[in-house]
Amino acid sequence: MNNFMDKDFLLDTKSAKHLFHDFAENMPICDYHCHLSPKEIYENEQPNDISQLWLSGDHYKWRAMRSCGVDEKYCTGDATPKEKFIKFGETLGWCIGNPLYHWAHIELQRYFSIDTPLSGKTAEDIYERANKAIAEGDFRPQSLIERSNVKYVCTTDDPIDDLKYHKLLAEQDLAFKVLPSFRPDKALNINLDGFSDYIEALGESAEIKIKHFDDVIAALCKRADYFDSVGCKVSDQAFDYVPYKEADKDELDKIFKKAMKGERPKQKDTDRYRTAVMLELGKKYAELGWAMEIHIGAMRNNNTTMFNKLGADVGFDSVGDCEIAQPLSQFLNALNVDGNLPKTILFNLNDKDNTVLATMLGNFQSSETAGKIQFGPAWWFLDTMDGMTAQMKSLGNLGVLGKFVGMETDSRSFTSYGRHEYFRRIMCRLLGRWVEDGWYANDDEMLEKIIKGVCYDNAVKYFKF
Repeated sequence: MNNFMDKDFLLDTKSAKHLFHDFAENMPICDYHCHLSPKEIYENEQPNDISQLWLSGDHYKWRAMRSCGVDEKYCTGDATPKEKFIKFGETLGWCIGNPLYHWAHIELQRYFSIDTPLSGKTAEDIYERANKAIAEGDFRPQSLIERSNVKYVCTTDDPIDDLKYHKLLAEQDLAFKVLPSFRPDKALNINLDGFSDYIEALGESAEIKIKHFDDVIAALCKRADYFDSVGCKVSDQAFDYVPYKEADKDELDKIFKKAMKGERPKQKDTDRYRTAVMLELGKKYAELGWAMEIHIGAMRNNNTTMFNKLGADVGFDSVGDCEIAQPLSQFLNALNVDGNLPKTILFNLNDKDNTVLATMLGNFQSSETAGKIQFGPAWWFLDTMDGMTAQMKSLGNLGVLGKFVGMETDSRSFTSYGRHEYFRRIMCRLLGRWVEDGWYANDDEMLEKIIKGVCYDNAVKYFKF
C-alpha cells in the first residue's frame, strides 16, 4: 500500500518519478487564465483565517457540501468561519474520487505544512493549526503567488474595466506580472437582461456614442487597444454552444436596435449578432497578436430559485451537450480565409468533444507559431484525473502533445496553484507509463524539453510574454 499523498503521489513508475522530480516539480507557472482579483492582489491583505482563503467564493466546495446535505448557511450564508470549515471538513471525508479531495490536501501540505487527512474527525484541529500558520506567517496574495513560483497571472476583465489595479501593480517591483485578459461576454450576450445598459456603459468607456452595430465593434476595438497598452495578450469568450450564422449589416443593425429597445431576439438573430461580433473581434485579436480563448459547453444557472437568491457563479452550473463541430469549423475557417485567424485555444466542457477539438486543431495550424490552434487543458468539470488524462491522450493521439501550452488554474483562490502540481503529476504518470511500456523512446533530453515545455516554456513562447 502506498503512503497517503506522499512525495511520489500518483507517480507509479520509476520514469514518472524521474520526470516529475527532475523536470516538472520546480518549473515556474504561467497562469494564463484565472479569476483572481487584481484589486485583491494589489491591496495584498493578510487573510483572517483559512475559511476566508478556502471557502469564500469557491463553488467547487459549495457543490460538494450541498451534495452532502449541508445547509446553505454553511456555504454562502452567515455561519461562522469555523462552522463553515468544519462542515467542509466533514464533507471532504466523503469525497473519495473527487479532485477536490486531492487539491485540498496538496494545499494543506504545501502552504500550511499539514499532512493530516482532513475529515470530520480532524476538521477542528486542522482549522486551529492552519489559522496558527496564518497568524505566524505571510499569507498575503502577493506572497502566495510568489511562493507558488508563478511568473505570469492573466486575470479575467470586462472591456469597460479601467484596469486601474493592473497599472498600479505594474509600478511595483514584483517577482511576477499581473496582466489583463479581454472578456467581452456581456457585449455578446444580446439575448440577456441588462444588454442595453451594458452597451451604454461600453460606449461611455470607449467615448463612442453607440447607435449602430458598427459602433459596437468600434467601441470594443478601441477598448482592445487600451487593454493592449496595459499588457494584455489574451482574450476570452465563453459560449454554451458555438454560434455561426451569417448576416448583412442591415440585418445586424435591425437586430441590435431591437435589443436596445428591450426586445429579446430569437435564437437565430442572437447567433447572427454573436457571429458577426466574433468575426470582427477575431480580426482585431489577430492584428494585436493576441491569443483567443474560447470556452465551450457550460450550461449555466440551472437552478432558478438559487439564481434569484444568490446570483451567478455560485455552483449551479453543469455540462451542456450541444453539437459544436460544424459551427466551430465555419467560424475558424471564415477568419482563416481572410487571413484574420488569431492564435486560438479551444476549451470543451463535455468530454464527448475531445476528438472533435483534437482533430479541429490540425485544420488551421500554420508556421506563424508552433501549435497556433491549441486544445485547451481539461477545464472545470473535466479538471479531474480522468479528464486531464483523457485530454492529453486525445491531444497525443491526434495532435502534438509536446507543443501543448499546459495548465491554467481558472480559479479565484490564491492557494489554488496546487492544481498545477496535480496536473504535472498526472502528466508525468501518463508519460512515464508510455516510456516504461516502450511506447516512447527513453530519451532524457527530449523528455525534458517536452515536460518543461508543457509545464511553462510553451505558454511563455506562445503568448510572447
